[in-house]
Amino acid sequence: MTTDVKTYFIDGCGRCSLASTPDCKVHNWDSELIALRHIILECGLTETCKWGVPCYTYNNTNVIMLSAYKNFCCISFFKGVLIKDTKSLLVPPGPNSQAVRLLKFTDNEQVKTLAPDIKAYIFEAIEIEKQGLSIPFKKEPEPLPEELKQKFDEDPVLKSAFESLTPGRQRGYILYFSGAKQSATRLSRIEKCADNILNGIGLHDKYSSRKR
Repeated sequence: MTTDVKTYFIDGCGRCSLASTPDCKVHNWDSELIALRHIILECGLTETCKWGVPCYTYNNTNVIMLSAYKNFCCISFFKGVLIKDTKSLLVPPGPNSQAVRLLKFTDNEQVKTLAPDIKAYIFEAIEIEKQGLSIPFKKEPEPLPEELKQKFDEDPVLKSAFESLTPGRQRGYILYFSGAKQSATRLSRIEKCADNILNGIGLHDKYSSRKR
């Protein structure tokens, strides 16, 4: 897994089989990601690399991440649901996402046009941290195995990718993970499926590379 931002822009996050190849999703959005990084740094956040991607903090608290996907790149707001979103720019990564909200981009012109709004949203996210605001989480509609919850706590990128899956794909993984009797087996299944989840592939999709 990538451990510094410079390497991220060269080799990607290092989390899937596309890392360090021309097909890495980061290279679909080179100029957009660089422009977004510049905007973020102008807002005074501290840059670091967590979970293989650029992460930006305020007083050691995670505020936003910069990520690349197949069809878009984005800024992920950890507490995005608390942002007023007066311009209706934010979207949840999935139907069950209770906290994270994404600001998606598909071209450089969009980044340039929205630069003032991007900064406004980031400053609001910083203010949320200054005020110590928290999110009252609701019970998950589909019970998640404890091992998956723990993995999500350790790895927000995987959580975001999972929440980006269709409800049917999410349910398929949950049932597959929960079906194992032993905790070690459940954890092993999660780890083996992580690569496919990060690439938006469902458990039973035709091109799944999961080891059976």
